[in-house]
Amino acid sequence: MSHRSLNLDDTLYQYLLDHSLREHPQQAALREATRAQPLARMQISPEQGQFMALLVKLLGARRCIEVGVFTGYSALSVALALPPDGRILACDISDEYTAIGKPFWQRAGVAHKIELRLAPAVQTLEAQLAAGEAGRYDFAFIDADKTGYDDYYERCLQLLRPGGLIAIDNVLWSGAVAQPAQDADTRALQALNDKLHRDERIDYSMLPLGDGLSLARKR
Repeated sequence: MSHRSLNLDDTLYQYLLDHSLREHPQQAALREATRAQPLARMQISPEQGQFMALLVKLLGARRCIEVGVFTGYSALSVALALPPDGRILACDISDEYTAIGKPFWQRAGVAHKIELRLAPAVQTLEAQLAAGEAGRYDFAFIDADKTGYDDYYERCLQLLRPGGLIAIDNVLWSGAVAQPAQDADTRALQALNDKLHRDERIDYSMLPLGDGLSLARKR
């Protein structure tokens, strides 16, 4: 019995993918298309996408939020897991990168589930709150600029129903969060990790999945 999470070498990681991953063909194709991008490292791992899809199904989610779309792999993963009437409010500021994912959303038959809004995410989330949408969402995924994480978290928490779930990416930041911070992104993640650990509004778990994934269930 291990008292800590297992460290995956390349061989064991490939075994995990071979014995777990169930990708839609368009997910695999989008991952391959993203691989050629200069910022390809920003894409979540396929096992993380599959895990989030499972969470969405367990929640019975119908209304979701994504802050930070990049080329659209995470949005595609969640959209495939949603029922026919499910919808994702996808927030990003890059037409260049989000345009890469749109054809794959279309070919997977889920483009109608993804409402992409190209604007600062805080502006989009504030607009939803002003429209009376507080407490009406089931799931949110935050994976954008790290210095904005706390602002996104607070607004998503308002928009989620009790029992809804926020997933926050990059919370381990390649290990930098465990060292004295040298930059604003690391300081922002450290502050948010401390805050989530103490936040009595949520049930909370930080997982060593991908670059670190925190799950916050609204009480």
